[in-house]
Amino acid sequence: MTPMLEVKDLHAWYGESHVLHGVTFDVQEGEVVTLLGRNGAGRTSTLRAIMGLTGSRKGSVRLRGTEVIGMATHRIARLGIGYCPEERGIFSSLSAEENLMLPPELAKGGMSVEQIYAMFPNLRERAASQGTRLSGGEQQMLAVARILRTGARLLLLDEMSEGLAPVIVQKLAEMVVALRKQGYTIVMVEQNFRFAAPLADRFFVMEHGQVLQQFTQSELPANAARLHEYLGV
Repeated sequence: MTPMLEVKDLHAWYGESHVLHGVTFDVQEGEVVTLLGRNGAGRTSTLRAIMGLTGSRKGSVRLRGTEVIGMATHRIARLGIGYCPEERGIFSSLSAEENLMLPPELAKGGMSVEQIYAMFPNLRERAASQGTRLSGGEQQMLAVARILRTGARLLLLDEMSEGLAPVIVQKLAEMVVALRKQGYTIVMVEQNFRFAAPLADRFFVMEHGQVLQQFTQSELPANAARLHEYLGV
């Protein structure tokens, strides 16, 4: 079966700095995977390189079998892939609902505003609030919700739980479970291993811009010592 996302021998640079050194992994449709690793391992750069947001890149990135390594970022997005960066990118001068309505429709089947508000009741309550007045958790929900409205079916989520209160992190975990049940494919970069561990089908451990190891959900207990060595968890 053709993977939803297939990355092979991906190299990337920021200027003269060579940050990815042959990243290879694949993601099947409907799967949730997590890129694990210490800070500087290349996890965020991998997401950015998939989207064409690094200075330069070479290798292969295929989305449903279509090679995108030479495409501009906006063309990659229109193939149905949504990227939620760590900084979230909320427009402070716009209300929560205006932020939500800003991105274009990428494909048929995006969530309606009503469906999004059902998933994120906080956003319904804060619909008229300016972006700067939203809490960190509400901004994170809004950043993900914008992608869901576009019709993207492959979601790249960068450090979604970072700096958020435990109650909000739990809501985000429930969101990932709900999206998985609806057939979304999700690639998460996470420092919070306790958040990622019960959610992902597979885990790719990165170090020095490469994928060193992969584990399935069922293999985690047997590899706890090795994960501790890689991650310091």
